[in-house]
Amino acid sequence: MAGKPFLLSVKALIHDGYGRYLVIRRSQISKNNAGRWDFPGGKIDAGESFDAALVREVAEETGLSVTLEKVLGACESDLPDRKVAYLFMRARVDSGEVQLSEEHDAVAWMTPDELAEADICPQFRQFVRPLGGAS
Repeated sequence: MAGKPFLLSVKALIHDGYGRYLVIRRSQISKNNAGRWDFPGGKIDAGESFDAALVREVAEETGLSVTLEKVLGACESDLPDRKVAYLFMRARVDSGEVQLSEEHDAVAWMTPDELAEADICPQFRQFVRPLGGAS
């Protein structure tokens, strides 16, 4: 295989029914993008389907149980040793209250306009811009 390997990461745009999306801020102990806003989600474990991985990651990072509704899109980042493809899915909360993991230190519900102004992880900027029509 020539070039860098690709990894897949899944992210949830959890909506509240009022045009806002859940974002979580990466804590200062984060290896990448410390202090920036992020969407719940993460890497897929070996043998795990992407939807099961996303539901698991959301529960681990936020304490919420969600239902995935549809695929919203994708973006990528080019890191020194790998490329990461991000698959975004729209989700709704079924149960639970937000309880952040140690990887995150703040939570907010933001409108698309607020997301456009927020200090969000740079690889997601291109994805956040068109969100006005995703709700």
